[in-house]
Amino acid sequence: MDPIEKALSENKTIAIIGASNNPARPVYQVAQYLQEQGYKIIPVNPAIVEFLGEPSYPDVLSIPGAVGIVDIFRTPDAVPEIVEQAIAKHARVVWMQPGAENLAAAERAMDAGLEVIIGVCTMKQHRGLQTK
Repeated sequence: MDPIEKALSENKTIAIIGASNNPARPVYQVAQYLQEQGYKIIPVNPAIVEFLGEPSYPDVLSIPGAVGIVDIFRTPDAVPEIVEQAIAKHARVVWMQPGAENLAAAERAMDAGLEVIIGVCTMKQHRGLQTK
């Protein structure tokens, strides 16, 4: 099975790193789409209290319960710390959205046993799988 298809079919809980209540931002549109498709989204942004009806958390380690995918919408320099938290949280997948690519952090995540997807959009990939 394709790694993207596997990630999206086996993980129904997605932490949205860099969640924003601005509907014009890609993170808002992607998270809203994923929520509409039945995924449980968990917003992560210390600057907001709520996002799309879900409580927001300051970081990955603050999230109660398990996280399948850590979906990163941050600049590449912020990614290594997020990856370390994803590893500590025992997430299964680290997904670096376009613009969030950090190859050293990706290698670190892979070395720790996480699946890593880099440089593609979760929404576009999910939509592509629906048309298969």
